[in-house]
Amino acid sequence: MSIIHEAATVTAKGRITLPKSIRQVLRVEVGDKVAFELHENGRDVVSRAAADDEDPAIGAFLGLLADDIRAGRSVQAIPADLAQDMLEHAGRAARPAEEIEGDVDR
Repeated sequence: MSIIHEAATVTAKGRITLPKSIRQVLRVEVGDKVAFELHENGRDVVSRAAADDEDPAIGAFLGLLADDIRAGRSVQAIPADLAQDMLEHAGRAARPAEEIEGDVDR
């Protein structure tokens, strides 16, 4: 069962225009990349591709979360303080060359 069903026409050069409703749901803007997945069971998935500077740990976490949702497993709420920290850090770019402040456990 789909929540949105849209169609796009493929041009002679193999290009398509994503319908506005799909762009909005995927939060895709000019310059963003879109990923296409074709599964053996005939299921096709279009998703917003990860940005080159996106944290791979967050991408892996979101993948596990998506797997749980697809499998029908219950997703528990995360603590409010953790959610707030995640939101505050979501827009920050990784800076691996930057010095670490404070003590570091080794």
